[in-house]
Amino acid sequence: MKTRPLYFLTLIVLALGGCAQYATVKEIEPRRAGFAVTKGAPLDGLAAAVSAAETAWRKLDRNPADAEALADYNFAVARIFGAIREQKLKPWDAPIKLGEHSLSWRVVPGSKWNPRVSELIPTDQLEISGTYVDERETKSGLGAPLVAMRVADQAHEYAPTPHFYYGVTGIARFEGSRCVLAVENPLAKETVRVSGRTFPLAADYTAPLAMMLVEMHPKELELPRLLHPAKFAATTRIARLEPFDPDKIVLLFVHGLMDSPATWFPLINHLRADEDVRRNYQFWFFSYSSGYPYPYSAATLRRELDAAEKRYPSKKKMVVIGHSMGGCISRVLITDSKRKVWDQMFTVPPERMDITPAHKHILTESTIFAHRPEIGRVIFISAPHRGSDLASNWFGRIATSLVSMPAELLTLGREEARYEKHAAGDLHLKRFPDSIDTLAPNNDFVRALNTVPIKSGIPHHTIAGDRGKGDAPKSSDGVVPYWSTHLPGALSEKIVPSGHPAHQHPQTVEEVHRILKLHTASR
Repeated sequence: MKTRPLYFLTLIVLALGGCAQYATVKEIEPRRAGFAVTKGAPLDGLAAAVSAAETAWRKLDRNPADAEALADYNFAVARIFGAIREQKLKPWDAPIKLGEHSLSWRVVPGSKWNPRVSELIPTDQLEISGTYVDERETKSGLGAPLVAMRVADQAHEYAPTPHFYYGVTGIARFEGSRCVLAVENPLAKETVRVSGRTFPLAADYTAPLAMMLVEMHPKELELPRLLHPAKFAATTRIARLEPFDPDKIVLLFVHGLMDSPATWFPLINHLRADEDVRRNYQFWFFSYSSGYPYPYSAATLRRELDAAEKRYPSKKKMVVIGHSMGGCISRVLITDSKRKVWDQMFTVPPERMDITPAHKHILTESTIFAHRPEIGRVIFISAPHRGSDLASNWFGRIATSLVSMPAELLTLGREEARYEKHAAGDLHLKRFPDSIDTLAPNNDFVRALNTVPIKSGIPHHTIAGDRGKGDAPKSSDGVVPYWSTHLPGALSEKIVPSGHPAHQHPQTVEEVHRILKLHTASR
């Protein structure tokens, strides 16, 4: 009986998202005029690259403004790292003799890169395209941008994918006949000193994101995690996109309904291109099955934050950015509900509810919560705080009929029904709600939450789309109307000429930049 509605929903998903790839990465053979491909013994090409890097460096030493020499140096250094990767050489274990030169490795003080467990890939060997990497954000300077790829322990390292993909920059220094390699972190430093001179440190901020996005397979997470949330429970996690730094502010991104962390990559790509953001912020995200009701997902996020705080204690309060339903989850994180939501929803207090302890725990943690003290600011983007009519009309009712909730929550729904005051608002569900139900304006949780104010003292901002019509406050982004996104207590409100994916609009990128700089200045 669900075949036709599912087919209908799938057609809509395809119409909205198309078949375009979020990101594709293809290895190519880079070329540069004046650099010939050296054939012969395996080390001949490496020796030629080292000689070319030294020749270019001597020119730079005489004239640091020589742009051609800088480009030659960077290209040659990239070929050195490319040869090391291709031939599986290990200069970090022992120097490699190359005719007139020897190749060795120097560990940068404080470096978190271990070459023994990382594969270093020159980014000029990567051809990148896709809808979520529309612009390649790079920084000109000295060095060969690389992607450091290593196997990750996802359970303990908070990795977003089975591999970590970090952007690093390779440097070659010449000390007599020795060519000494090192790897610098362009997210931690902006310049590099070589032979007494200071240069901007070159970087490629897009390449590691694109490689991560390809491995993430986000389209396999989006619709499936809405329809079958329990099957994807193992994909729920907080993940970090770079080495943890306790002195940097965590930016935590929370995606919305039928979405994945991939939706944030265009914004992250542009934010990383800003020096102030790189210096002050680090990027995390919360990935979850969006079929669950968002109060349930918010409770899951609180547990994830508890665990993350123990493993990665930060010195500074984080900034949370939530899009769509992710904004609703974020709103719960900065609210003290006490018993106000519970009392509006149920006829008896928790201690008088005769249901299993496990089910009572689910209900209480979803409705009785306190604000998170580690959160210092929140940015809401296209967030349906008061719901969306799409969730309660015919389309929403078709969509919600396709969501398969786990047996435990179905049983809980039957148990709690005896104590509901309003039978889940005007929806008359008589079952445990799913995510689409909790986005309906007439849902009992939505109504109850909107009687509880956001915790005072936590600055928050709203960004909403009006599809370019300029008709606010009667506007809508096509999914969420202005009356639902608007928060009277917000420190600022920005309307952008966008549909519902307002978090990917250039004006939103500018507004987030502005808010983040305001946040760093206020610390």
